[in-house]
Amino acid sequence: MKGVRFLNEAERAPLLTNDGRKLLKWMQEHPHAPKYNYQCGDQLTAAMLERVRAYAQELAEAKPQGAMNETPDWVLHFAERCLIEVPFYRRRGGRADDFFALPTCSRKDLENEQWAFVPDSQALDDLIMYYTSGTTGKPFYILSHPEVSSKYLVKLRAALAHLGIRLEGGQGRVSILTPCAQKTSLTYATVSAYLDGAGYVKVNLNPADWRKQNDAAQFIDDCQPEIYTGDPISFLALAQLPLHTRPKALVSSAMTLLPALRSDLEKHFECPVLDVYSLNESRFVAASFGVESRIIPHDVFVEILDPEGRNCPTGERGEIALTCNRNPFLPLLRYRTGDYAALKVAAGSPVLSAFEGRQPVMFRNTEGKIINNIEVTQALENFPLTQFSLHQNADHSLLFCRRGNRVEARFIEAALQHLFGATQRLTIAELHEDDTRNGKLLSYTSDLPELPFAEVEMAFP
Repeated sequence: MKGVRFLNEAERAPLLTNDGRKLLKWMQEHPHAPKYNYQCGDQLTAAMLERVRAYAQELAEAKPQGAMNETPDWVLHFAERCLIEVPFYRRRGGRADDFFALPTCSRKDLENEQWAFVPDSQALDDLIMYYTSGTTGKPFYILSHPEVSSKYLVKLRAALAHLGIRLEGGQGRVSILTPCAQKTSLTYATVSAYLDGAGYVKVNLNPADWRKQNDAAQFIDDCQPEIYTGDPISFLALAQLPLHTRPKALVSSAMTLLPALRSDLEKHFECPVLDVYSLNESRFVAASFGVESRIIPHDVFVEILDPEGRNCPTGERGEIALTCNRNPFLPLLRYRTGDYAALKVAAGSPVLSAFEGRQPVMFRNTEGKIINNIEVTQALENFPLTQFSLHQNADHSLLFCRRGNRVEARFIEAALQHLFGATQRLTIAELHEDDTRNGKLLSYTSDLPELPFAEVEMAFP
């Protein structure tokens, strides 16, 4: 690619030791390893790692968020800085000491001008960008910093500790493996400095990503990771492999994990499933240990808002809004997430209840195999669609609704039939203002009944 310089090993992993390099080579050159298509590293310098460890200490010593109408001091200081230094917030005005009167923002604002969220004083030396394919609609790039991903591991460790599980890390072992179940996905192996040189592997369970039929199961068994991280659909695909090893836990995120599937996964993998509420824009927010989700991190302020942006009473459902400063390139001030829940206090800690996030939708193609809704996003990502929704009827036919006519219907039809099958029945219609629930568009829905756990068969077109 013209004008692009790829990072070398020293830049990808500044703190990589000889032992870490040996582990990395083992993961990359294992006889059953996948056909990796990417190289990645945590990019942590010694100074960054020190800050990440200090962050872990802060989290361990922090007090839980108070009532919704009580803003912690750090929130007021952060809001004041945003109003002075961040172009997007500065031009809209307002006062930090009148926090709940400040205008809210949303993903649409990020899509339109993410550069306007970078503070004036923020140096660009450590800026990184990563692409999110999205689970609910339009994909886009996120501006971020190397410390953000490692600080996610800090919060993950803390959440697992609530289950009595210790994410140990350490040299010479693989700590985390992330399975994907998509047509294409970035796959790589790397080493985490924060986890003391432990390995991390991201694989795609599409058979085309492996050299031989049984390579995926043999490689994953040989890695014997401490935990698997993924989404409900990828765990369904993972459960079809004849694995002999068992992890300490499964960590599910990106989509809502339904109770019945959670129970099935726990029985199959013989371990607890931790359901994490996390967004690409903010990363880790809360973790569910049962019915409710406990807000784990100390550096996020959670509000529950009505459609006019006012705080809902304790226990009343509304839209989740976040204020957090963990990403120096993307400070979020009263950011409306598009997810819904109620906020209350349980055992002295704030929890989200009656949560409604991004629902996993498993469509079926003309052969009856499962199509991940992320596949649909990827199939349509090159089309300039403002908004769209896809619904599968009980008779397996599809209804695709879109706003505007910038893309000819025949191109959409060709893309979806390539994904679902040439004989797929499809209707294309206009999206209307009332095609929403709780004020948000449901991009993916289906009337098909859930398949029994053991009968799920993924399609990798």
